[in-house]
Amino acid sequence: MSTERTDRPRPEPRSAYACWVPVPTRWMDNDVYGHLNNVIYYSLFDTAVNRYLIEQGALDIHHGEVIGLVVETHCNFFASLAFPQQVQAGLRVAQRGRSSVRYEIGLFAEGEDLSAAAGHFVHVYVDRASRRPVPELPPAYQQALQPLERS
Repeated sequence: MSTERTDRPRPEPRSAYACWVPVPTRWMDNDVYGHLNNVIYYSLFDTAVNRYLIEQGALDIHHGEVIGLVVETHCNFFASLAFPQQVQAGLRVAQRGRSSVRYEIGLFAEGEDLSAAAGHFVHVYVDRASRRPVPELPPAYQQALQPLERS
């Protein structure tokens, strides 16, 4: 009888993601064990998604009326990453609601075919002033998200 779990998360291939965003590592990201500290992975997730949205013209971090608040986050670690490695974040949208989006992100060392880490976070898009959920994602967000959605 095997005791190995079959439901354990596994690294995914690059082909599982729709879009790529480079995310640099920094000297200060390494911890005393010689790899990126676990909290840095969440920062890379956030950086990749927001950079993508800014570059697509959806997110205006200074003056936009709509902002995304993170309400859920998760990460599975498969292999170490460390400065000065070049890291690429694969992005996809797993679910889109009226005012929320579940982004899934895979972090890959340059040249590697399988993710070193994979996770998700959920943005709820809110009015900047009231912090209440928007009734519907603005058209610029809807357009930016389309390439990240896979059937």
